[in-house]
Amino acid sequence: MVENRLQPLATPLGRQALAQIRLVATDMDGTLTQNGGFNDALLVILEKLRQSGMSVLITTGRSAGWVSGLLHYLPVGLVIAENGGLYFTKTNPYPTFLQPLADNHRQLLLQQFERLRQKYPQLKESSDNAFRLTDWTFEVTGLSLDDLQWMTDSCHDNGWGFTYSTVQCHIKPLPQDKASGLTQVVAQQFPGLTHPQVLTVGDSPNDESMFDPAQFPHSVGVANVRHYLDALAHHPAFITQAEEGKGFQELVVALFDAANLHSV
Repeated sequence: MVENRLQPLATPLGRQALAQIRLVATDMDGTLTQNGGFNDALLVILEKLRQSGMSVLITTGRSAGWVSGLLHYLPVGLVIAENGGLYFTKTNPYPTFLQPLADNHRQLLLQQFERLRQKYPQLKESSDNAFRLTDWTFEVTGLSLDDLQWMTDSCHDNGWGFTYSTVQCHIKPLPQDKASGLTQVVAQQFPGLTHPQVLTVGDSPNDESMFDPAQFPHSVGVANVRHYLDALAHHPAFITQAEEGKGFQELVVALFDAANLHSV
């Protein structure tokens, strides 16, 4: 119910929800990062989660190329890239695609990008766009909410999806989003889990689908999600007091306590 969204974690309702969790599916930028990077505390937390037996995966808008490298170094077993477009596992270094793609998919994405540039000629490809397989990205800096809404409408009118984060804007296949990608990954890689056993965590509009209670009833926003609440149709069920990576650390402490795991 709407009135139960955005609850603090330190409540009986929060503890009850966290006690059910067996898989944490978290965004990366603005959620795991602190001031744009990983810190020592995050690596310790991820390792403690791994040792506890709690499954953790990252679901990010970052490119296939970046994610393939990150998975090699981080103590997580699976990373979903490009907002639900594909994923990698520790045991399979090759991407598993979650959306069917045409042979000329990247060319079609470029055509839509050029449509946007007719109105916004200043748009600049993201530095990692060359390492992408399912979407096309450009810098979000300098764009207003009205600009982003126009781009959303333009993409939809031409059969494309559109989303954005604290980092980038994404032109993507229309049905591609984090929740649909995560749903497929749970079915393929965690077939014994139900959606109420999955905790989704994020901070920005490209995490919105994971905040939809009809898809994943237990979700957490780190505190900086408050900057985007007016732009979100779905709000997280719970919210941390701290922002970014410190908020994620706060969440993990509460998760360990609720699940009676060894403390962080």
